[in-house]
Amino acid sequence: MFYEPETWVAIAFVILMIVFAYLGVHKTVLKALDHRAERIRAELDDARRLKEEAAKLLAEYKTKRASAEREAEEIISNAKADAERIAVEAKAKMEDFVARRTKTAESKIALAEAQAIADVRSAAANAAVAAASTILSQSVKGTVADDLLAKGIAEVRAKLN
Repeated sequence: MFYEPETWVAIAFVILMIVFAYLGVHKTVLKALDHRAERIRAELDDARRLKEEAAKLLAEYKTKRASAEREAEEIISNAKADAERIAVEAKAKMEDFVARRTKTAESKIALAEAQAIADVRSAAANAAVAAASTILSQSVKGTVADDLLAKGIAEVRAKLN
């Protein structure tokens, strides 16, 4: 048995363990393991806390996003309503403008028509006066002719104008 290498390895291992126990290496190893376990536990607690904070932030940002989407929808609906209102107002203003322009054009046409009628009457009166004057001056002579001519011209002008 002492000739077997496994026996000497086992004896060396037992001696090494006794030396380690005497020197207190096992306490140092256990302390190191305990510190490592505490560090891992603290890291897990921090990770859990960070996860909870991240979940809270995520929920907060989701509510903010939903609120922003609602506001955007309200802005869009208000803009559409304003655009429709402006379009209706513009249409009403355009119709009013066209109606005023039409009335103005009609009144100008009526005025021009009345002026044309007056011009035609005046021209006809002047032509009639000239014709009457020529006819009367050729057929009647003297002071009686002059008096009749003046009265006739005055009557024709009064009737035609």
